Amino acid sequence: MNNPVKNTPCELCLSRKFSMFSDLGEAHLCTVSDSKNFISHKKGQILYYENTKPLGVFCVNSGVVKIFKTASNGKEQIIRLAKKGDFVGYTSLIGEEAYSTTATIVEDAKICFVPKEVFLKVLGEDNNFHRRLTQALCHDMGVMESKLTDATQKSIRERLALALLKLGDSYGVDGGNKQRLDITLTREEIAGIVGTATETVIRLLSEFKKDGLIDLQGKKILLLDRKGLARLSDFYG
Repeated sequence: MNNPVKNTPCELCLSRKFSMFSDLGEAHLCTVSDSKNFISHKKGQILYYENTKPLGVFCVNSGVVKIFKTASNGKEQIIRLAKKGDFVGYTSLIGEEAYSTTATIVEDAKICFVPKEVFLKVLGEDNNFHRRLTQALCHDMGVMESKLTDATQKSIRERLALALLKLGDSYGVDGGNKQRLDITLTREEIAGIVGTATETVIRLLSEFKKDGLIDLQGKKILLLDRKGLARLSDFYG
């Protein structure tokens, strides 16, 4: 069950600096703050389902949200993981289309829901926000193009190494060449990110551990050798 919590004004939100609302004008920020709903969600709860109509935009205050598509065989293909500051569901809203994905909570989260009419009003009136959102849409398109290229040109081993590096960029702590991933993902979810079978991910993670690239601490993953993973992923960005 979703739990409404005390509504934190947008101007006091510590996560706003990570979001596209970071430089929103004072008047529009007040409009968003007055109209939003601030809700606490538990792991496993659904934000929205594929093929339903968007009624607004979700802004992640804390926690992690998984956005995915479900194949005919029931397997999930994870499109992305949204963290604090990220918008969820805005592309379908702007495109006036039903959701093409499903979004669910991976780690307990607090999320603001901004109604459609308010979001579109701010988008139409604030030029800086409009520009930032347009840039975000273009970035997302580039990411999807890169994923498509990786899926056709990289081996599963290379894709897994790259996925671990990107998880390190978003959720890594400790820094340097060694990083602990501060996110708990099941092996099925990692497989959903890479686009392969769970059994393959389990086998490759064991091989990566044997090769000294990672360490496994329960469901947590420690990246021991980012440079080695980068060489393995054929990633030179």
